[in-house]
Amino acid sequence: MPGKKKLLNLSLDEDLILMDVMESPIERPKKHQKRFYSGKQGEHTLKTQVVFGQKTNQIICLDHSKGKTHDFKLFKKSDVKFHKLLKVIADKGYQGITKLHNLSQTPIKKPRGGRLTKSQKKYNRELNRLRIAVEHVNRRLKIFKILSYPYRNRHRRFGLRTNLIAGIYNYELAA
Repeated sequence: MPGKKKLLNLSLDEDLILMDVMESPIERPKKHQKRFYSGKQGEHTLKTQVVFGQKTNQIICLDHSKGKTHDFKLFKKSDVKFHKLLKVIADKGYQGITKLHNLSQTPIKKPRGGRLTKSQKKYNRELNRLRIAVEHVNRRLKIFKILSYPYRNRHRRFGLRTNLIAGIYNYELAA
């Protein structure tokens, strides 16, 4: 995989970067259960942040965290930085990324007690048409059953295994 440092260089053959987080279920831990419990999934999970290049269809880098960690907090912890000319598209979990990177876009959230206008809905639809590619990558990674079935191995090795699976995914694309 190219790695985080390639995102700072413009030598990367990308102009559009897509980001998303996927969650993999784990068995209920004996200690510190709250750290792993994801309210979104309703079970104990490990999170994987996928940074994906649209043009080359390759995974650029991954980062990992416990299930309770918010997507944007995982992004900040991962210390991924983008070149100022790269356009970044992420989902609603990354609200506030525009303060860190000017060319980033996220869908517009519905205001509390209100509705989105037709132009806002159209904007979200166009953005999601671009963002669907990273969801397809998540699906392709979960075809490896180790990420979709409850992970029963050491949590320290989870990052290594997901990196290996992402490497296999990139290798299959290159072949």
